Amino acid sequence: MTETVPPSFSPQDALVAVMIAESASDENITNSELLSITRIVDSMPIFAGYDDTRVKRVAQVVFDLFEVEDGLDALFGIVREALPEALYETAYAMACDVAAADGRLRQGELEFMAEIRYELNIDRLHGAAIERGARARHMLLPQE
Repeated sequence: MTETVPPSFSPQDALVAVMIAESASDENITNSELLSITRIVDSMPIFAGYDDTRVKRVAQVVFDLFEVEDGLDALFGIVREALPEALYETAYAMACDVAAADGRLRQGELEFMAEIRYELNIDRLHGAAIERGARARHMLLPQE
């Protein structure tokens, strides 16, 4: 790894890491997904006061971890250590919004969403409700 985990990986860093990991999970980070992450960081109350210049450093940590064996386990360890359990569903909701941003879910994204649910112990019913909300927020007008 070229960088180590920032010594003060904050709860906001953990949320950013989950969003970036979801975006990168299908090996194709789209502009829509990047814009979604930027919009979330710029507008959600949980990011009030967050130094958004950290996003790039957090992204590099995620990319570095994706390159090593057991990197995904390490990523979730970092996330669980930095993120209060009360924000696990928040992390999942943000990841769902990023995944839905480009209007299509690829197999890698679906598998990673299942991994997030498992690693963060998101109840199946709660996960389905969060996913449904993300889908509703990212609907397009039907083509006529």
